[in-house]
Formats: sequence, C-alpha cells, structure tokens
Amino acid sequence: MKKTFLATAMLLVGAMAFAQSEDPVIMTVAGQPVSRSEFEYSYNKNNSDGVIDKKTVKEYVELFVNYKLKVQAALDARLDTLTSFKEEFLGYRNQQVRPTFATDEMMEKEARDIYDSTVEQIGPDGQALASYILFALSPDAPMAEQEKQRMRTDSIYSALLGGADFAEMARTHSDDKATAMRDGQMPPVTRSRLPEEFANQLFALKDGEMSRPFLMPMGYIIVKMHQRKFLKPFEEERTDIMKWMENRNLRDIVAERRLKELAAEKLGLKDSIDNLADEQKAKLEKEEMSMLDRRTAELSASDSDMKNLIREYHDGLLLYEISSRTVWDKAANDEKGLKKFFKKNKKRYAWDKPRFKGMAYHVKDEADKKAVAKCVKGLPFDEWADKLRVTFNADSVIRIRVEKGIFKEGENAVIDKMVFKKDTVVTPMKDYPIDATFGKILKKGPECFEDVRGLVTSDYQEEMEKAWIGELRKRYTVVVNDDVLDTVNKHD
Repeated sequence: MKKTFLATAMLLVGAMAFAQSEDPVIMTVAGQPVSRSEFEYSYNKNNSDGVIDKKTVKEYVELFVNYKLKVQAALDARLDTLTSFKEEFLGYRNQQVRPTFATDEMMEKEARDIYDSTVEQIGPDGQALASYILFALSPDAPMAEQEKQRMRTDSIYSALLGGADFAEMARTHSDDKATAMRDGQMPPVTRSRLPEEFANQLFALKDGEMSRPFLMPMGYIIVKMHQRKFLKPFEEERTDIMKWMENRNLRDIVAERRLKELAAEKLGLKDSIDNLADEQKAKLEKEEMSMLDRRTAELSASDSDMKNLIREYHDGLLLYEISSRTVWDKAANDEKGLKKFFKKNKKRYAWDKPRFKGMAYHVKDEADKKAVAKCVKGLPFDEWADKLRVTFNADSVIRIRVEKGIFKEGENAVIDKMVFKKDTVVTPMKDYPIDATFGKILKKGPECFEDVRGLVTSDYQEEMEKAWIGELRKRYTVVVNDDVLDTVNKHD
C-alpha cells in the first residue's frame, strides 16, 4: 500500500497555514513550498546547545536547501515506493502514532488492574522476605544417614538459638548452594508459590522469628522470616506502578489492543481475534493501517512536533537511500575511481613522519619467529592475515599473535622499540614471550591508495557529493523568501 497520503497531508497542512499567514513559506525547492516552521524545527534541532559547529540562520540555509534537493531527487526516483522504505518508515511512524490510541483513562484502568491482580496474588498473608537453611536428605536414605543429618540439623539449630548468625550458618552449612551464596535468602515469595508445609511453617512466623527444624521431602529445613510485606493502598502505589508500566512500554500494548478492538468494531467482527479466518485477519490489518493513516493526518494537523518528527524520519530515510546509491556505496566500490583520485591527489596524503607498514607479532619459540616472516614474504599486504591464520592458527592451538597495519610512532610499543629505535618499555604478552616485526618503513607517504583507503574514500565521496549537489542545483529551482527568513525565531 503506497503511503503518498502522508506526504500529501503534509503539503496540504503547509498550504493551509500559508493561506492563513500563520506559517509563511520560507522557500520553494523544486516547486515544493517549505514552511517557516519546518525550517525552524530543523535549524533549532541542529544548532542546539552542545553543537560545536553552530550556524547562523543564513549559513544554515545552504545546508537545508541541499538536504531538500536530495530528498526531492529521491522522490523523483520513486525511492519512496520501495518495499524496504515503506516497511521501515511505516514501522517508525506507527511506533510514534499507535500509543495515542491508549488514553490516560485506559492507562489508569490498566494500573488499577495490575494492582488488583498483585493484591490477589499476594493474598491475605502478604509477601515474605525470608531465608532458609537446607540439610539435604533423600526420602529413602538409610536410617544411619537420616540420624546423622537429624543430629547435624539439631546442632546448627542449637547454635542459632545460642546467637549464631543465621546468614553465616546458611552460607556455611546449607546444602542449597544457590541460596547459600545469598546467605540463605530466597526471592520474595507468597504462600501460593510454596509447598504447603513450607508455607505453613514460614507464614506462622512473625518478623524476625525462626522456625524449629521441620522435615520436607528434600530434607530438614530451618526458615527465618525477615519481613512480611503488604501492598499499600492503590493511591500510594500508583506512581510506582505507572513508572513500572512506562519502563515496560505497556502503553504500546494497551494501544495495540485498543486499535484492534476499534478496527474489529468498524468491520463488525465479533469473534475473538485469535479465532478469525485468514481473510478476516487481513481485513483487520488493513483497517488498522487505515486508522493509523487517519490518526497520522489528525496529529500532523494539530501537533507540529509530531508532524516534524514524522517528516524528518520520512525524509531522512530517503536521504540515506539516495546518498548510498549516488555517493557512498558508489564511491566505496569504485576501485578504478579511487585509484585515479589517489593518484591525482597523492600529495594530500603525504606524511610528516615515517610510518611502518607491516606487523608486530608474538610467538612461543624461535622457530616460529623466522617462519612467520618467511610465510608472508613476497605476498601482497592485504593477503598476510589469511595466510598467517591458515598456516599458524588453523586449529585450536593459537601459535602466534599479530598486530598488522600501518603504524606511526607511539601506536605500538614493539614497533616503537624495534623499528623506530625508541627507548620504550615493552610488556611481554602472556604465553607469547618472543616479539618480532616484519615490514618496511614508508618515509614520505603511502605506496598505494589501499594504505589510506579510508581517507581516500571519504575525500572521494565528498568530491562526488559536491558534484551531485551541483547537478541538483541546475536541475531544480530554489527560491528563498528573505523577508520570511529574517523572521526565523523572531515571531510570536
């Protein structure tokens, strides 16, 4: 389903505002009017506190125009009809719009339902914060073992009665190692979550009390009640429940549920959503999308922040897609063009100090030290890593460690000491005590563009983008209303 509706709605809203002189047109790009509010939104967002390279309004005009020209080029190339674009944009748009179907009253009811459900789960006995010590005993253990464990239990119980620390006893003597690591503490529990006998013993205790040893199928147990907790009245718990709901994005869940209910009502569907036939489910999804479209148009007309946020994402996706196709990917994959650009601008990449093109490596014995250098000698630099991996580290035994690249002084201690002859302390690598280097010093600059591929690619992309913008400026007409421009951030 094509979503040209959103772009059309945006333009209609902008045209209405212009007609009312509330939001005048600040510029026209490729025949498309741009409102002052849209420009202000973009300018203020990209020149907020913390931005290092802030622009004046007039300086920002050029950047903004270039942005709009690229977006228009993407629209003309029909990139907004791509399935990948529509799926990603609608996914984001719906993520912003869908929560508005959950009203504050709905969220209040959800909070109340969570509270009531929690009260029911806790029950009249409340929630216990408790610890226990387990003396494990199998039900079919021989009598001698049973007596031995009973005596051990009585001994620890006597120590506890005599003032021994319960946490220390649990940590030292409990056979439940998981809780022993936590001083015997269990997670907060309710009666319904415990075996009946255990629950009866625990909830018979007051805060701070300890039970006598009692026998369960898993062995003897001594349990201590630290504190029994009950929920406060809803009004006192409400704020925490609301925060909990927000952290778990429950508004989205409530909104999704409400959206489905409204769509089902609109279509006259009375069966449970899970019981609908495939054809009915398809109609339901289509109606949900239509409702999201309508809500988007409503919000765009009444909420400028939402309108700008959605448009920004819409245009940003288009900008990314067309920039990738026209500049970024095209430049990165143009090996012939990169080489030609490097050759033409080689002086730009000259070094003020020599670099070492090679590797520092670490081995366990002298034989491998020589073998490593021999292994890569004569091979192209970009093939070293694969050759070394196959030759020395193909199995589970790692024979060598390698740092490969183009290094300047200060970047690698081994290279500083062995290649640049610096008085540097090298910390031996554990299990690989023998250090060595292999490669060559480049005194004036890189040998080929691969040595500075990242820089060359970035510069080549920048040159291609400038040429592209020049073409767009010739293709599309741009008219800036200077009178309106002068009112940016200076009106009521």
